[in-house]
Amino acid sequence: MKIAVLTINKAGERMADKLKVNFKNCVVIRLQGGETQKIKKIFDEYDGLIFIAALGIVVRLVSPFVKNKIGDPAVICVDTAGRSVISVLSGHEGGANNLAYLTAGYLGAQPVITTGTEARKNIILGIGCRRGISAEKVKSAIRFILRKNAIDSNKIRVAATVDLKKNETGLIKACAELGLPLVFIPKEDIVNFKSISSSEVVKRNIGLDGVCEPVAILAGRKARLICQKQIIDGVTVALAKEN
Repeated sequence: MKIAVLTINKAGERMADKLKVNFKNCVVIRLQGGETQKIKKIFDEYDGLIFIAALGIVVRLVSPFVKNKIGDPAVICVDTAGRSVISVLSGHEGGANNLAYLTAGYLGAQPVITTGTEARKNIILGIGCRRGISAEKVKSAIRFILRKNAIDSNKIRVAATVDLKKNETGLIKACAELGLPLVFIPKEDIVNFKSISSSEVVKRNIGLDGVCEPVAILAGRKARLICQKQIIDGVTVALAKEN
């Protein structure tokens, strides 16, 4: 996805620099007032637009160029304090929902998704993995746990892992290929969370009792664990259900 991060002030630029590290194929564009033609060009040329600005500003900027949900780019909005990431336009077809989840994960923000089909998904997939794991091994582990628990992948709202895995290429690629939004839970949020199935290896390497169980619960809304940690060829997976 070809991404443009659009900012309107210094606070937005600092946040954009952080996103540029994580989104390899993106450019940062500073907006000035009255740049209608520039916005049109950006709207036509990029697959995803990440605005760091108030939602009202974003709506006014893009509304003249909106055509349809098939052809429009994914548009998301990040408030300048970095608290919320809102999927604004082309949530499913354009990938704005997934882009919002990814952006929120990179910034430690809360994703805001309002499309109806997302509201009916209530399974959170927690994942931990060995460093340098392949995408195929991650996909195999995910498919195994879903089959074992008779859960359709369409019921998964998000996959979650610890923020230390932001550069774990195999994990990110696997989730992308399976169409699963991946969020990154800050290590600080997990530290005081006691895993049901603790791991001395994980404790020794990253200072946590575990990863997949706590992130599955923390990434959900009033979530409860429905499948404890399963270890599959270097990948740990767990499932939680939102109430």
